[in-house]
Formats: sequence, structure tokens, C-alpha cells
Amino acid sequence: MKLNKLSDLSLEQLESKKKTVKSLAIGLGIVIIIACSVLFYVAMTSENFALIAVAVGSLMSLMPIFISISQINAEIKSRKSKYL
Repeated sequence: MKLNKLSDLSLEQLESKKKTVKSLAIGLGIVIIIACSVLFYVAMTSENFALIAVAVGSLMSLMPIFISISQINAEIKSRKSKYL
């Protein structure tokens, strides 16, 4: 699979990629928040507080998606400033 650098994509492709990554982040975020809520509940009821660390660690798996969104936003902003 060929990797596309953000600088090689057109403005329309960047906007499309932004929408795709953003919807992926929302969907995955909802699933992870539900799973973390269940883990917190199980940790409190069973007094197994090590599960709280697992829940917090799973939230950190969203960081690459947020970094990707910020890179796309920065590229779009730099392109729009060139045209103005």
C-alpha cells in the first residue's frame, strides 16, 4: 500500500481525509469510552483497582488519531493561507 504524504494531496483530498479520520476518531472514541466505563465499574465493584490503569491506558490509544487530525488541520491551514 502506497502511503500518501499530506503535502502530496490536494485540498479536496485533505478535506475528505479530515472527515474520514474525524469520523473514525468519534466512532472509536465512543467505543473506548464505553469500554472504560465498564472497566471502571468492574474495578470498583470487584475492588481490583489495577483495571483503572488499563482503562486510562486504553484512552491513550486515541492519541495517534488526534495527532493525525492536527497535522491535517495544519496542512489545510497552510494551504489556505497561501491562496489568500
